[in-house]
Amino acid sequence: MAEDSVSNGASNGEVPEIELIIKASTIDGRRKGACLFCQEYFMDLYLLAELKTISLKVTTVDMQKPPPDFRTNFEATPPPILIDNGLAVLENEKIERHIMKNVPGGHNLFVQDKEVATLIENLYGKLKLMLLKKDDTKMNNLMMHLRKIDEHMGKKGTRFLTGDTICCFDCELMPRLQHIRVAGKYFVDFEIPAELANLWQYMYHMYQLDAFTQSCPADQDIINHYKLQQVGGMKMKKHEELETPTFTTSIPIEVSMD
Repeated sequence: MAEDSVSNGASNGEVPEIELIIKASTIDGRRKGACLFCQEYFMDLYLLAELKTISLKVTTVDMQKPPPDFRTNFEATPPPILIDNGLAVLENEKIERHIMKNVPGGHNLFVQDKEVATLIENLYGKLKLMLLKKDDTKMNNLMMHLRKIDEHMGKKGTRFLTGDTICCFDCELMPRLQHIRVAGKYFVDFEIPAELANLWQYMYHMYQLDAFTQSCPADQDIINHYKLQQVGGMKMKKHEELETPTFTTSIPIEVSMD
């Protein structure tokens, strides 16, 4: 298991230490993997560590070869796993609830907004259908959903989904947009059009945040995540395993960031 501490959080006993166990890369077994929920909760907790309400320790586990102590402690439970003062929280909904109700400052991240919750739900399902079917209908369905998010951001006129302060919905949406961007381009040559300027401005603001860049998996790990899900599981070629990790965070040149 590989460990990484977020230095923004104090670790002198003044604030509680939270450990988040996340899936490791399916390529090297050490760096961050491409699990969406792992990145979502990593971002939530990183933001709290920046506010110094907690200190954060992130541990990656190679689920292809989990170490004996992991199997002993958690049996077959896959990450994300949150550990707070010796208490292990194992299921996604329970982790979310624990951050909201028990982690200092967590309640501030979890705003109530039914419109935004409805807006971003099922987006990931449309990506998976597009990668599975690879047809124009599924691409158009995903594009229509992205246009709705673009329209929302245009009407809202704020940096983030619910205002100028990042919240849980942003930590949920942005990892999914990154998967759409990287996997969509690689497998079906799908690109988010530059004309969705409000969406690109939103992504630009998210790319400026350490909470996103520190938690974001490499492009290669996102791609391999979907290769392994395909029928029979596509094998990585040796040269791909040896590639230096890359992170796509560029913005189309024609999109104004004013």
